[in-house]
Amino acid sequence: MAFISWALLLFLAQLHALHFTSRAHRADGGGNLTHLPAPFLCHLDQAKALLQLKNSFFFGRSTTTLPSWQDGTDCCLWEGVGCDSSGNVTVLDLNNRGLSSYSLDPSVFSITSLRYLDLSQNDFSGGRWAIRRTVWSENIPATGFENLDLLTHLNLSNSALYGQVPIGIGRLVNLISLDLSGDCYNGIRDMNTCNGLGVPNFDTLLSNLSSLRELYLDGVDLSSSGAGWCTSLATSVPHLEVLSLADCGLSGSIHKTLSRIQSLTVINLQQNHDIPPNRFPEFFMDFINLTELRLSHINFEGWFPSRTFQSKNLRVLDLSNNPDLSGHVPNFSNASCLETLRLHGTNFSSLKLTSYSSFKSLKDLSLDGNLIFVEYLSSLGSLGSLFQLGLVLESASQLKPIFSWIGDHKNLTSLTLVGCNFSMTAPSSVGNFRFLRSLNMVECNLPRTILSAIGNLMDLQTLEIVSCTTHGSLSSSFGNLKNLRNIYIDLCALSGPMPAAIGNLTNLRNVLIIDGGFSGTMPSAIGRLTNLKTLEIHDAYIGTIPYAIGQLKQLTWLDLAGCNFSGSIPSSVFNLTKLTKLDLSYNSLRGEILPSIYTLPVLHDLDLSWNQLYGPIREFNKVPPWLVSLDLSRNELSGPIPKTIVQLTRLAHLDVS
Repeated sequence: MAFISWALLLFLAQLHALHFTSRAHRADGGGNLTHLPAPFLCHLDQAKALLQLKNSFFFGRSTTTLPSWQDGTDCCLWEGVGCDSSGNVTVLDLNNRGLSSYSLDPSVFSITSLRYLDLSQNDFSGGRWAIRRTVWSENIPATGFENLDLLTHLNLSNSALYGQVPIGIGRLVNLISLDLSGDCYNGIRDMNTCNGLGVPNFDTLLSNLSSLRELYLDGVDLSSSGAGWCTSLATSVPHLEVLSLADCGLSGSIHKTLSRIQSLTVINLQQNHDIPPNRFPEFFMDFINLTELRLSHINFEGWFPSRTFQSKNLRVLDLSNNPDLSGHVPNFSNASCLETLRLHGTNFSSLKLTSYSSFKSLKDLSLDGNLIFVEYLSSLGSLGSLFQLGLVLESASQLKPIFSWIGDHKNLTSLTLVGCNFSMTAPSSVGNFRFLRSLNMVECNLPRTILSAIGNLMDLQTLEIVSCTTHGSLSSSFGNLKNLRNIYIDLCALSGPMPAAIGNLTNLRNVLIIDGGFSGTMPSAIGRLTNLKTLEIHDAYIGTIPYAIGQLKQLTWLDLAGCNFSGSIPSSVFNLTKLTKLDLSYNSLRGEILPSIYTLPVLHDLDLSWNQLYGPIREFNKVPPWLVSLDLSRNELSGPIPKTIVQLTRLAHLDVS
């Protein structure tokens, strides 16, 4: 119902836009269109409030500048705005625009007709979320939300909001959907503007929200809710359909009172490590409307019930990383509906091998331990829909037939292998992975011949190698991976230089190498990666930062801290006009700091600390408008602090010691 309500609001807003667009254009006798002024529908006071909200944003990393938001135009036709037939603004949806501000501007609270408010995936910290040393202060308004008493949908997820969840949100009695979640890790070390919110009293937040159907509080601190969090939910939100409380610091056990909410379709309680060890709550198997059940990292122990899940629509079951959970693989009323099954990190054993032939819709499967052996995998048959597979292979003794089974799944695009000893198999076996677009290897043993064979996986777009034992340098065959967009190498002890063939990977968007083990000089061929947006490398190089790095005009994030670079900062860096972060700390860079470095137009974070830079800190020729953090400490700088430093009005962190 929540989605239907929102769809209706969007339809009405689009209908209004079409209606007034048609009135604003009239065909003349010759067939040409004459532009006629349409009557304004928008209320002027609400247009003023929206313009004040726009003025609070800065657009250094945004996907839009909200060009339609102009004074003297109908705000009901502005990007992300919808109105009802009376001209009241009912919808404000600026989701994922990359907008930045230092807090949520209170002007939004004067638009009391709002029913749908989505400001998610923007940055209300002014860029401070990306700065390690920032001391966080609350930037979510303590009051004002209570004015929006018509709201049915509120989404402030992943917007770098910090502080206590305002009491006023708990007074929005018409709320159907509430999302304050914050996902601080997404994909290949993707930088997220995750929230840092807390709820001091869970009962108070929920007590007036009886209309709520969807509750997303992932990452919100609920540690103060104690043992009664299930009772609070069952009492206050009895018609809840979606419950998502992942990584909330819950400390009370999952109580049977939760079984009173029979309307639940989605339950996500994963990553709550402080829930006391206990058995799997058998009442979860009686929710007949259940479509998703995510319970990884939740300290389950004992024997899993032999009963069957009653829901015929269960699509997702994740019991992973509960190592003390034993028993046989769960039974399902309708296995053909299941799309995701994650059982890695458990102590399950197989039973009734033929029962899995009905997994016709399975797209995401992860297994380990007693479930990974040839006979069991063969019993699964060919899973034609499977596109994501994770296998923990620490105890596997026969890799060739397992890899052969993987190769039979032509639709498989994403593979994660943990604890795989590739020395037990021939390099040709990697050919079974030829359809992959994403390969993630963790704690694997990777001989150089295997690394070379990976260079033949021509469709790869993402490659992650984490905590692996490697033998020798990275092969030049990696230059064949011309579709590669993301590389993440962490704690792998590669030896030798980074191959110059990396310059062939012109589709790369993100490169993150942390303690990869590279040595020697950084190849100038890196300057050919002209689509690169993120370059973060922490390794022991020698020599200078390549001048060619200035050719990476799309870079927004350049972090070469702790790489042992010497020489001066190449002037070509000043060409990187899209940089929001520049970190060259913990190197051996010498020379004066040229004032041109401060002219980078959208720079938020500049860290040149722990080098051997000398000379004065020169006055700024042009004040960097968005600089939030400036660290020039632990150098050999001299002279007075420049007077123009007081013009850095957005500065939150300054260290010139």
